[in-house]
Amino acid sequence: RSTNSSTHLPADPCQNQGVWTATGCSCQAYLEGDYCQFSSPTIDITPEVGSFVGMTARVTNRLFSEAMGDSSSTAYHGFAHEFERTMDRIYQNVSGYHSTQTLNLRNGSVVVNYRVLLHPPSEADANYSLDHKSRELLETLEAAAQPQDCSHTASRGLGRAERVLERGARRAAVICRRRVPAKFRPFYRSYAIGKGIFCITNCTLNVPGSINCNGG
Repeated sequence: RSTNSSTHLPADPCQNQGVWTATGCSCQAYLEGDYCQFSSPTIDITPEVGSFVGMTARVTNRLFSEAMGDSSSTAYHGFAHEFERTMDRIYQNVSGYHSTQTLNLRNGSVVVNYRVLLHPPSEADANYSLDHKSRELLETLEAAAQPQDCSHTASRGLGRAERVLERGARRAAVICRRRVPAKFRPFYRSYAIGKGIFCITNCTLNVPGSINCNGG
């Protein structure tokens, strides 16, 4: 007489979209634990955040048109593209320069509010600060500008600098929320450690308010 027997494999123990590989769970990025049940307490987002400096330029050899005030218009995009490529050439030798982003245009010949995006500073750049970088950008701009065509000012006052840094912090917080599964998002915040920007939780060691979670 033959006896039929069946072996019931255990249900996939992996959580948070982890994949069982017969030897263990393969977890998605920023998840850990035997069953991918924990989120990583520290996530380095420094390369994604960088820094930026708000600046204003008055282009005196061009006339403002009503269409240039509309960021969806062909006139706006044409001028913004030309302006950004010009800034790329001017700033190309500024250390850490990444790109220029036009924010808006307004009347007064053509007044351009724009943002200079910077790569994160290297560990070797011990003297890095946004204030120093603002001065370097302004000096580079003044050296390159033809006096009859352009006048430039950098947004370096304390109030403006605070707003620039605040916008950067909000951007870091958004990146943190995107990096982890939805159920973990309320526990993350952005935090500067040295010259890096990280997503951390209360389980991140050696930061204010941290606790020893012991993998829990």
